[in-house]
Amino acid sequence: MNVLRLARYWPKNATFVPSTWGGCMQAGQICQNQNSKRRLHTSLTYKAGPPAFHPEEAPEWIPGEREKKNLLEAINDALDTVMATDDTACIFGEDVAFGGVFRATMDLRERHGADRVFNTPLSEQGIAGFAIGLASNGCNAMAEIQFADYIFPAFDQIVNEAAKYRYRSGNEFDCGKLTIRAPYGAVGHGAHYHSQSPEAYFAHTPGLKVVIPRSPIQAKGLLLASARDDNPVIFFEPKSLYRGATEMVPVDDYMIPLSEADVMQEGSDITVVGWGSQIQILRASCEMAKEQLGVSCELIDLRTIMPWDRDTIIKSVLKTGRCVIAHEAPLTGGFAGEMISTIQENCFLHLEAPIQRVCGWDTPFPLSNEPFYVPDKFRCFEAIKTAIEF
Repeated sequence: MNVLRLARYWPKNATFVPSTWGGCMQAGQICQNQNSKRRLHTSLTYKAGPPAFHPEEAPEWIPGEREKKNLLEAINDALDTVMATDDTACIFGEDVAFGGVFRATMDLRERHGADRVFNTPLSEQGIAGFAIGLASNGCNAMAEIQFADYIFPAFDQIVNEAAKYRYRSGNEFDCGKLTIRAPYGAVGHGAHYHSQSPEAYFAHTPGLKVVIPRSPIQAKGLLLASARDDNPVIFFEPKSLYRGATEMVPVDDYMIPLSEADVMQEGSDITVVGWGSQIQILRASCEMAKEQLGVSCELIDLRTIMPWDRDTIIKSVLKTGRCVIAHEAPLTGGFAGEMISTIQENCFLHLEAPIQRVCGWDTPFPLSNEPFYVPDKFRCFEAIKTAIEF
């Protein structure tokens, strides 16, 4: 039976578990899969949905006027700024000349010319290879992969060429001015070819930087910093926030430093870490924890996945003694595992509870069952509660 039809008949306090055998379970029950016993943080309702976007104010250190922009407009603004301030900058990818499928490059061809903003063939490997060659010859290459799910044909070029270009030449030459943008993550209807979160694949590669913004203000500043960094950067954009996230974005040129996590909300009882679109969900979970449990959560946006800000996370966990990490990517091999290992090594004697992970399931990204796959505020809240009550 289709799970959404089945939902009409199960008990109100029951939760669907998308495991190898499927079925229903009471919230908090222990479930056994093929390999081990694991507590599954499962949502209390398949209709939970993401919380409303919570806009933030731009930091005071960024001067000048503010203008209302959504995430797409902020990215467009950043790309326009790079093109205007760097004569070597070029933007290219599938359909970018007329704005791209999401319209992130809208009007840039008209402003900066067809020789600097242009379409490419439908070949991700070709796009990446061309970008590496362009960057290695002194240009600021900004390539777009239409969906992060389609970046895998370019994997060899990115991992074996771009990431190692400087190293294998003994720093004689490089392709540092290379930024590859790609929309990632769940969007509500993307299914398994338009919803994946592949950040962990690239975090495993020395020589690359991996950046994921949470909001329009962050997107503009982090993209400007990425485009001007002397290393190849993979810049994943949370497409679920493209038009739904709106803030008063600074008009002036500004950069947000890479590899610096942002302590968005200070707390004393537990450290809660995420990135990208997961931040809005974790914010809602932290509010639930405060209202229902009286728990003070320290919320941190990692922002740069690699090289990640170990010091900020370790300092926070040493203070709180507890930690929850959430991401949309599958559990096994997800970047949360790497973070947990580092936290254990540095904070073991200070931990008051096992570190909790709330992630996507170890399955292909489902279409009709997306509400069960993506970590929502209820699953993240359960993880916070589990750590607090341990």
